[in-house]
Amino acid sequence: MILVPITYKGGVYRHDEIVDLIADLGGYVIQKHMLATEVVLLCLVPRDDIPLIERIGRPLGGEVQPSPLVGTEVAIVTPSLSIHHLPHPACDIAEYVRRLGAKSNMVGLARGYGKRVAQTSAEEREIINEHDCAVFLLGNFEHCIRKKMEALRRGIEVPIILTGKPPTEELRRAVDPPVAGYVGNVGRFMHRTKEADEIARLDAIVAEITRVLDLRREEIAKDPLSASPARLMAVIQDKVPEVLDVTSPTPITVQIAGLRVKLPYAEYADRLRSAEVEEGVTIGKLADVLPSRMRDYILVRIKPSSETDIVV
Repeated sequence: MILVPITYKGGVYRHDEIVDLIADLGGYVIQKHMLATEVVLLCLVPRDDIPLIERIGRPLGGEVQPSPLVGTEVAIVTPSLSIHHLPHPACDIAEYVRRLGAKSNMVGLARGYGKRVAQTSAEEREIINEHDCAVFLLGNFEHCIRKKMEALRRGIEVPIILTGKPPTEELRRAVDPPVAGYVGNVGRFMHRTKEADEIARLDAIVAEITRVLDLRREEIAKDPLSASPARLMAVIQDKVPEVLDVTSPTPITVQIAGLRVKLPYAEYADRLRSAEVEEGVTIGKLADVLPSRMRDYILVRIKPSSETDIVV
């Protein structure tokens, strides 16, 4: 059964029927947003059952949209948090990928400014590496991008998508060895992205993130995970109900190959490890449960099936 990411938007009235239908079909609701009289569900559902969800939801005023970034976590990296490096494009990009289902986190570097001194700290590298990919938002000048990327990319293990003002081909020439993706013509400007050509740039960034993450999914598929991240999310919600009391919009953030659980590591890590997925199979056997460098959260890294000899 192949699960694909979608967004369901409809009225609050009887939306629980859609939630129950998705569960009955073997899918998962990753996030639910209640907006006045509207509900938005970010879901992973069986591909063959999407027409059924559309048919059931249509009388309820619901619609289904493909959302390729549901179940991913993306780092938006800027050279600093100053007004010089953090104009509106950074915020707009972070918000735009959220609309397509991703969980985005802004990472403003402490020493990312200046060609001669640009660098990342060990903590910043570890935080970025906890994500599925990183979008680096650099500036307008090719020589500056070339010099900075030599330092800023060191120690980054997740795929990097580089953006900047020069055209895409110039960005490719400026970076050696190459990064995973490039989006040109996205420089610094001091206004919101409202015009059609500016929205097109945001669409290009989303398309490049989607392409890069699809390649990563294909790589993971060669040695499948021991368990689906969405399934472990459901297990944690059942076995550790305290997570349901967390006030964050995403108490459990689903990633391509893991989860970020927003509970204190020292208090809840052992309970997560001992939580049973099936009889005799615990999360601790399927995944590494690690402390996150983001606050005091818990990071769950699911092991490949070749390492555990288990698929659930």
